[in-house]
Order: sequence, then C-alpha cells, then structure tokens
Amino acid sequence: MADPATYRPRPGEIPDSPGVYRFSDATGRVIYVGKAKSLRSRLSSYFQDLAALHPRTQTMVTTAAKVDWTVVSTEVEALQLEYSWIKEYDPRFNVRYRDDKSYPSLAVTLDEEYPRLLVMRGPRKKGVRYFGPYSHAWAIRETLDLLLRVFPARTCSAGVFRRSAIAGRPCLLGYIDKCSAPCIGRVSAEEHRRIVEDFCDFMAGQTAPFIRRLEKEMTAAAAEQEYERAARIRDDIGALRKALEKNAVVLGDGTDADVIALADDALEAAIQVFHVRDGRVRGRRGFVVDKVEDVTTGELIEHFVQQLYGDAVQGAQAVPREVLVPVLPADADALTEWLETTRGTRVTLRVPQRGDKKALMETVARNATEVLAQHKTKRASDLTTRSVALQEIQDALALDDAPLRIECFDVSNLQGTEVVASMVVFEDGLARKSEYRRFNIRGVDGQNDVAAIAEVITRRFRRYLEERAAGAEDPNASPLDPETGRPRKFAYPPNLVVVDGGAPQVAAAAAALAALGVNDVALCGLAKRLEEVWLPDVADPVILPRQSEGLYLLQRVRDEAHRFAITHHRQRRSQSMVASTLDDVPGLGAVKRAALLKHFGSLRKLRAAGVDEIAAVPGFGPRTAASVHAALATLPGQGPAVNTATGVMINFDDNTDMEE
Repeated sequence: MADPATYRPRPGEIPDSPGVYRFSDATGRVIYVGKAKSLRSRLSSYFQDLAALHPRTQTMVTTAAKVDWTVVSTEVEALQLEYSWIKEYDPRFNVRYRDDKSYPSLAVTLDEEYPRLLVMRGPRKKGVRYFGPYSHAWAIRETLDLLLRVFPARTCSAGVFRRSAIAGRPCLLGYIDKCSAPCIGRVSAEEHRRIVEDFCDFMAGQTAPFIRRLEKEMTAAAAEQEYERAARIRDDIGALRKALEKNAVVLGDGTDADVIALADDALEAAIQVFHVRDGRVRGRRGFVVDKVEDVTTGELIEHFVQQLYGDAVQGAQAVPREVLVPVLPADADALTEWLETTRGTRVTLRVPQRGDKKALMETVARNATEVLAQHKTKRASDLTTRSVALQEIQDALALDDAPLRIECFDVSNLQGTEVVASMVVFEDGLARKSEYRRFNIRGVDGQNDVAAIAEVITRRFRRYLEERAAGAEDPNASPLDPETGRPRKFAYPPNLVVVDGGAPQVAAAAAALAALGVNDVALCGLAKRLEEVWLPDVADPVILPRQSEGLYLLQRVRDEAHRFAITHHRQRRSQSMVASTLDDVPGLGAVKRAALLKHFGSLRKLRAAGVDEIAAVPGFGPRTAASVHAALATLPGQGPAVNTATGVMINFDDNTDMEE
C-alpha cells in the first residue's frame, strides 16, 4: 500500500487549466482517469488527509504510485480525451456501467447480399442496423411474425439459405408467403433489398405514410373488383396496426428522445433508459454500476451519457434529437457539443419541467428504483462472499495483500498429442475474459504436465519482463499493442499464480519463476483429488475447510482454466483430424483445407455436408468436392476410432469430453 505523499506533485507544478489526469499503480497500469476544469484544484483534493476521503477514493490513491496529466484547451477536448483514455486503459477504479441483463434487439444485416432479419444480443456490429433494445425476445419474434406478412424478408440462417438454394425449393416460410424466397430466385437481390428497406423505414417510425399507401392500394383493388387482393391488403393493414399497438404512444408530438433516470445509494446506482421514437416507447435498457469513486448525480449522468453514445459502432443514429435527464451535469454545454458532434446535427440535453415528458421521467425513475432494489437483493451476498473469499485466501497463504488479480494455468492433451495450455484471469473475484490467453506447447514431448507447466509459466513471465523492460526504456510507451490495438498480452503481473496440480506442478512453476528472477508473485497449486492447496518448498499442503469461500473461489478459477484449455484442445483436435484425413485428397492443399474449416466450423458439420454444399465453398469444384466427400465417408461414424499416429482410442463426436 503506497503513501500518496511519495508521489504527490510539487507545489506549483500542477497547471491551473483544463485537462485530463490519470493515476497509475507500481506496474504502470492506469487505474483511474478523470478530467477537470482546473487540474490544480482537482488533483490537490486527492492529497488531503486520507481520513477525509471517500473510502473507495482512499483505496485508489493508496493503490496508485504515480499521477500524470495532459493539458487541453477546452472542456470538450477534455471530455473527448477522458472518454478515449477510459476506452483505451479500462481503469478498474473508474465508474463502469454494465447491463443489468442482456437485452435483445431486432437486427437487419444490411451488409449481406440478401439482408436477414433476426433477434440479436451482445455487442453491435458494423453493417447491421438495430431496432430496440426490447425487454423480451418473444416480443420481437411476435412483432416480426406479424410484419412478415407485409415485409416478406429473409429470416433464415446462412446454412438454411444455402441448402434451399441447392435443393431448389424454399423453406416453410417461403411456402406460406412470409418470405419472398430469394434463395430460389423468386425475387432478385435488388427487390429483396427494397423489401428490407421498407421494413427498416416502418420500424424507424415512418408508419403513417406506409399505411396510407396500403389503404390506397386496397381501395384501388376493390374498385377494379380484385377482391381477393383487396382482402389480403386489408389483412396486411390489420397486421401492421396490431404491431403498432404493442408500442404504446406516450408522447403525441412524434418525439425522438431518450429518457434517462437513476436511483442510487452510497455504493451503487441503477440507471434506466426509455428509447422513445415517433412518440412511442420502442425499447428500454437498464444498467447498474458500483460507485468506485465519490461522484454526484450529475457526474454519474455525464459518465453514463459518454458510455451510452460513445460507441463508434453505433454511430450517429444512436443519438436522438433530445436527451432528457434528471439532473444536468456541471459540464452540460461541453457534453451537448460532444453529442452534436457525434450525431452530426443539433441535440438538446435538458431536464423536463412539466407535462408528459416530466411524467414519463417519473415513470422511468420508478423503474430505476425497482431495479436497484432487486439488484441489491441479488448482489448483496455476492459482494460480501467475494470479499470474504479473497481475505480467506490471503490469510491461508500468508500473503501481504489480498490477491486482487489471480492467474490460473492448466494443461490439456490427448495421450501426449496436441498439448495446449490455458491462462485465465480473475480480478476482484470476477472473471476477466478479455485477458484470457491460450498456449500451444512446443517444447514438450509426450504426456508431461510438469514440463508443460514449466514452459507456459516461463513464456508468460518472460513476456511480462520484456514488456516491463520496454516500458522502463520508454516511459511514454502505450500499453496498447501497436499491431492489434488491444492491451499488451502480458503487461500486468498477478498477485497470485494458481496451477492445476499438486507438489510437482508447483515445484516446476516455482523453478521457472526463480530462473527468470521473479520473486514478487505468490504461487500455489490446487490438486483435484482432495482439493489440497500446495505451496512451494512446503512438505504438507494447506487444507481449507470444505465450506470455505476461499476454496470455492480457487475451485472456480481452476475449473474455468480447465474449461478454457479443453475448448482450445477440441478446436485443435478437430483441425488436426480434418487435415490428416484430407492430406491425400488430390488437389487439396493447406489453403483449401483451411477454407473448409472456416466455412463449416467443425469436422462434424463437414462430414454431414453433401457434395453440393462442399462445392459451394469458394475454390471448390464438383470433382474436388466429390473427392473430399469420399474421403470423409471413410471415417468411422459416431463412436470411438483409433488414431493411427498414437494407437489411442478417440471419438469424433464434438460433444464428448477428452482425457487430459
């Protein structure tokens, strides 16, 4: 634990101007980013008596070992630089909002030749237009089923589309006129795209003109005595109106706005957003956040608006004409200017004072209060047990500090072939999947887990030492990899290394660390048989109680490393089997084998494919496809077979586990 006085800037050194500052720990990792109108005033507030600071601010300043800053000319520049640094460094002490659940959206894949309508969750992708998010996936599917009467666009997967094209007949939706069947050429790509564009216009709020157009077509059809066509159009209009009824009108003036409200206490906050388009609530979204710093409601709103609209993938269409908030942040003018730059047109950021918009704000606030209450009920015990688990591990292993960053290593192989290893990372008791790593073990022959552990520990910490040395030579070096743009793979050391195994594996890992001169990282092993915790150079294991939260956390870390290693091993095994099976196929080289794997994804799917499906892969003709199909037909079916290289029984079923 550092004393803030050891890195406090000298008097008069901090400029009295706008800027962005960052605190870094002893390893150089940025742990907090902030901005200020006056850097001198803001930074001085961190170096007062520790007892006067917010508890989490105390933790931050005592974890840090350095502070630096960048001066900017305007508050808008400070806002932009703060957001880009938070995205770049992902500081652990900054406020980070996370969805309180995974909300589905209705996605339109406009980047494809034949765009597809589907329900999608997760990060937004370029080339895909989104509507929502919505509270329930079933609500999207119900609405989509109604709209497909009028907009018969494709909803099938790539595999179904490809099979229908090969067979020359559409799927069920094509037969019941809920798909225009572009797979068999019933409509051209241009005609299908026009159908999809009409669907997007309708979903974007241009509903009245479309319904009026259909009503005119219905009247004209009736006048020409085409009563069946008029009846179909009448039913289409009914379907559209029924779909519109699912989105209640809350504002009658065609408002395009996001309504944001929050509920908070001293430790956490819940934020709700209602997306209002054309006066209707098109979707809602919820977020929760741990207050890792002492922030006001205005600051929470500012951070949230940055995160909500700062995603470059969402682009300008994510920013509405009006953003309604419960409290204006201190830098409201700068934030408004930033929103207008993102949208490209005028944006209003304000607090509703009266009327329907104020009533809707109160409704959103009630939702936020309810969400916070539910979240605290679910998470109270979780937060407590994580803290207890870290404390128990610290006490059991006699560590100086709680192991806030734990790295676990596991090795997987099939009787000594395709040896791989995994590294998983847990921070503050939670998995940090963006920092998981995989290793292909090269220097080990046969089934030798001890040697494999020594190799993977050596490779991981050698990279850490190299990156630490590079940072010492160039203090201004970015923590991002210049080639990938992601954080450097091994830039930060763990507080605790866990290996899957007993005394031999721990001894091998300890020897590897000693050979590299790494003596400031704790090490232990977790053996499966009796769940003993082994320490280096200690004859007897540490036995944690079966009900121990610390043991439970170590088990979760170990099991996650095991799962990650097994997953990687299966991928390599599938690729290896395909490669060895197809080695003797005439005209099939490494490039075409890779194309097959990329197209079908697994050996099981490739074996199930017909000659026509294989021929549809770019670069394959009928003759090569027939050769591949014949070679795959010689493989055994489901169940065990013998690997000719090792004489070991293997299984071609992708869902079957393997021996470590």
